Order: sequence, then structure tokens, then C-alpha cells
Amino acid sequence: MSTPTLTKADAAPVEEPVLRKPSTRKRLVPYWLLLPGIVWLLVFFALPLVYQASTSVQTGSLEQGFEVTWHFQTYWEAFREYWPQFVRSLLYAGTATLLCLLLGYPLAYLIAFRAGRWRNVLLVLVIAPFFTSFLIRTLAWKTILADDSLVVDALNALHVLDVTSWLGWTAGDRVLATPMAVVCGLTYNFLPFMILPLYTSLERIDGRLHEAAQDLYASPVTTFRKVTFPLSMPGVVSGTLLTFIPASGDYVNAELLGSTDTKMVGSVIQSQFLRVLDYPTAAALSFILMAIVLGMVTVYIRRAGTEDLV
Repeated sequence: MSTPTLTKADAAPVEEPVLRKPSTRKRLVPYWLLLPGIVWLLVFFALPLVYQASTSVQTGSLEQGFEVTWHFQTYWEAFREYWPQFVRSLLYAGTATLLCLLLGYPLAYLIAFRAGRWRNVLLVLVIAPFFTSFLIRTLAWKTILADDSLVVDALNALHVLDVTSWLGWTAGDRVLATPMAVVCGLTYNFLPFMILPLYTSLERIDGRLHEAAQDLYASPVTTFRKVTFPLSMPGVVSGTLLTFIPASGDYVNAELLGSTDTKMVGSVIQSQFLRVLDYPTAAALSFILMAIVLGMVTVYIRRAGTEDLV
């Protein structure tokens, strides 16, 4: 007995699924969700930036009023007069960023791989300084670095201040009101901004990669150099940016821990805005600093060779 065969014509037609286009309302939902953030950026970032840009090309005085005269010479005059403060700001910020990286990387590594059940406790200790005011934290360093403090006595006993004084970072046996004091304040205040991105990046590394490196007889130094550090580069880049950018424009540490010889460009901008009342110069200095930092950040990101920022 033969089995009947089904021809193509006898087979039941298969209906192809109809893909419906989403309605206009559904397609607009992502844009409506982005609208509050866009409005926030426009009102509190873009508009003030445009206003400051117009202020930088104005001339006049507070009594007579300011008028937009497209006086771009203000930029050159501001940079020519205050270029030492720009150099000093970048030097202090760069030194503080390097110190934060040297101090923060081992701590972030410890929290990510060795802390165990103490991980959450250590993370809370890292962010604990944020529970107090930035101003209070900076003022505390005036006590820590006072001439009669235990820290200064210990540095004198170890002859550390002899070296730093020869380098020009301290003045004899005095630390307060010197470049070293400003850098210490910057390092302390911005250290959490370095540790947290580093921890996030290190915590993402698959532990099996370390095991594979050990199976290939790689030493701990080689494993760190070939596996751990390259994979943590997004955290390194993010941490250095989050530290260097605000540190370069900071003025609180320079005002409270430094002297007239350690003024940073942030101090000059603050003084021009609130004391001298020379708004065009202050705005021009702000844009010059922004341009310099933006250029340095662009080159740094390209040289770092990573686009996966934490």
C-alpha cells in the first residue's frame, strides 16, 4: 500500500507574520524621556555658557554698564598677565592627579580582589569624606599641616622637608602656605574620585583571566602588567579625568592652604568676579582654562587608546 504524497499545492499556506510599525506615540517615548535632561542642560549649562561668552567680549564697568563690543583682545591680555597662574594650576592638578593614582590604585585593587566581606565597609570609608563639607575638609588640613603638628615634626625628623624645600615645594621647615600644602589638599579632596572608577573597572575583570595567566606560568608582576592594568585602563582614564579637571579649576585649597605665591587660576577668576568686578576678564580666563583643559583631555583620551570609560 503506497503512502499518499502531498504536493506543494495541497500543503496548507503558511501566513507570514506581519510586522507592524510602532505608532508615532511609542516612537516619541524615548525623546520625551530625554526631554527633561536636555532642558536641564540647556538652562543650566548651555545658556550660562553663552552668557559668559558674550561677557568675555564686553567692555565697560559695573558703574557704567557693560556692552558687547567684540573686544577679543581681553583674551590675550588676560593670558599674558595671568599665564603663571595657568601653569601653576596645571602643575598642581597634574601632581595631585598622579598622587591620587599612586595612592588610589592599590586601595581600589585591595577592595576589588582582597577585601572579601570588608568590601562594603571599605567603600563606605572611601566616600565618608563626602559626608562633610568640602570647606570643612580643607580647613582640617590647616591643623594637620600646622607648624607644630605631629605630621610636620615627623617630616622634619625624617628630613623629608629638606628635600621638598630644595625642590621649592616647602619653605624650610614650614609646610602650610606652600605648594606642598595645596597639593596635599587637592589630593585628599579628590582621591575618592580616583578610587571609585578604579574599583568599578577592576571589579569587572573576570577572575578566570588571572587563573589563566597563572596556568601559563605568568608571575604576579607579569599578570598585573599584561592582564590587570590593561583591563583597568577605563577606570584609570575616568579617574584621572574626574580628578584633574576639577582640580585644575579649584581655588578653595589654594585660598585656605596656600599663599599669594601659590594662587591658582581659579583664585584669579574668583577674585575678578567678586572683588575686582572685572567680569570680561574673569569670563575670558574661564574660557581660556576650559580650552586648555579640553585640549589636554582630548589628546590624553586619544593617547590612552580606550573608549570604554566607566
